[in-house]
Amino acid sequence: MKRKTLLLTAPLSLLFMIGCQKAEVQTSERWIDLSHDFSAETVYWPTAEPFKLDTVAAGMTDKGYYYSAYQFCAAEHGGTHIDAPIHFAEGRKTVDQIPIEQLIAPAVKIDVSAKSLKDRDYRIAVEDITSWEAQHGRIPDGSIVLFYTGFGQYWPDRTKYLGTAKLGAEGVAELHFPGLHPAAADWLTKNRKINAVGLDTASIDYGQSQNYESHVTLMGQNIPAFENVANLDRVPATGVKVFALPMKIKGGSGGPLRIVALITEKAQ
Repeated sequence: MKRKTLLLTAPLSLLFMIGCQKAEVQTSERWIDLSHDFSAETVYWPTAEPFKLDTVAAGMTDKGYYYSAYQFCAAEHGGTHIDAPIHFAEGRKTVDQIPIEQLIAPAVKIDVSAKSLKDRDYRIAVEDITSWEAQHGRIPDGSIVLFYTGFGQYWPDRTKYLGTAKLGAEGVAELHFPGLHPAAADWLTKNRKINAVGLDTASIDYGQSQNYESHVTLMGQNIPAFENVANLDRVPATGVKVFALPMKIKGGSGGPLRIVALITEKAQ
C-alpha cells in the first residue's frame, strides 16, 4: 500500500513543479536614451559659450579612402550634463572622483508635470515626494531620483525651455523654469539615502534662484545632479535602472553626460 502511494504522489509532485515553472513572471527589457545630442542647437546657460564643432577633415584622401575628424569646444555645464558635487561644495568630489556605482543604479521617476506646466516657477516640494511614496512605496536606498517636469518637450526652443532667449546677465535675470525646492533637497539628504538626482530642466534650482540652495544642500552631501535630461516622459515610475556616465574630466566640476535607462517590464 505504501508503494502505491509513492507511485501516485511522485507524478503529482512533478506536475506541481511544472505548474510552478509556468507561473513564473516573464519580463522584458528595453532601453531609453535620456540624452539630448550636442549641436549648434544645444541649450546652454545664458552666460556660457555655445557648443562648437569644427571640421578638421571630411572627404576622400589622396590614398583613396574616406576620412573624417572634428574638434569640439563646450562648457562643462550645458546640454545633458552632470553637476559634480564640487560645482557648489568646496572640497567635495570632482566629476572624475564620483564612484561608478553611484552613477549606475536603480531609479525612480516622480512626475510633477501637472503642476510645473501650469507654473513655470514651480518648485518641487516635499509633498510631491511623499505623495509619490504613498502610491509606490519608499524610495529605495541607493536610488537615482528623476523629476519629470514636462519641460523636456520644449527642447531646444530656448524661449520656451528657459523662459528667455536672451544671453548674458540679462538672460539669467529672465530665466523661468521649475526646479527642486531647497526644503525638498534637504528632506532627501536627511531622510533618504539617494545616489543622485536628475530632471528635465536646465538646473536643479528653479530659474529665478539667487542662492542655488538645492545645489548647495545636495552637493554638500556629495550628491551629484543630472540636468537637461531627455525623454523622461517615456520612463515609468519604477522598474528603472539608470546608467549615467559623464566625460571623465580630471578635476572637473561637471561635464557632458550620456545617460540611458534600462526599463524592466512584465511581458505582455
